Amino acid sequence: MADEQKRDRSPNDSAKTAAGSLSEHIDQNIETMAALQRRESETISASQRLVERMSRFIGRPAYLLGLLVFVVGWIVVNAGRPFGIPPFDPPPFELLDGILTFSALVTATIVLIAQNRQTKREQQHRHLDLQVGLLTEQKVTKLIHLVEELRRDLPMVKDRDDPQATALQEASDTAAMLSAIDEVGLTDHEARKAEEKDR
Repeated sequence: MADEQKRDRSPNDSAKTAAGSLSEHIDQNIETMAALQRRESETISASQRLVERMSRFIGRPAYLLGLLVFVVGWIVVNAGRPFGIPPFDPPPFELLDGILTFSALVTATIVLIAQNRQTKREQQHRHLDLQVGLLTEQKVTKLIHLVEELRRDLPMVKDRDDPQATALQEASDTAAMLSAIDEVGLTDHEARKAEEKDR
């Protein structure tokens, strides 16, 4: 009965099943990422949330436009004296200079705090990516080992020596890779490129 049902299935049914399985994996991955983001947002303190809101506001074009309008309005009121208003900060606008210096200090501090948190989050994600990559490498190495074992054990398959498969069965030595990267100077090269980009 089960065999008949399998035979009655069309290729479209198996394709739908595979697509459904793929969709389930995608949904599971999305749920995992959403849970990770929820956990990260739950650990943020109220002051950190306030700083991030302020940094998002500072990063908008409206903030720059508002600042420019404020400065131009200040100068017009104090230098042009419209409607006979007496200037409260005559040129060279010392009060305006002090306000702008203070706002620049606050803006730079807010941006640095937000960047520090973003850097910490990126480091955590890079560490997670590294762990997943190492685990994937171990799984692939094990699979190659099992396939090679199966190939040797099957009587109908001709046994042959495959040096590449033998090499791929060995787990990668991450410490050796890091020292090789340092010897080649890739990290220094990337650091120099980042410095040049910042200039």
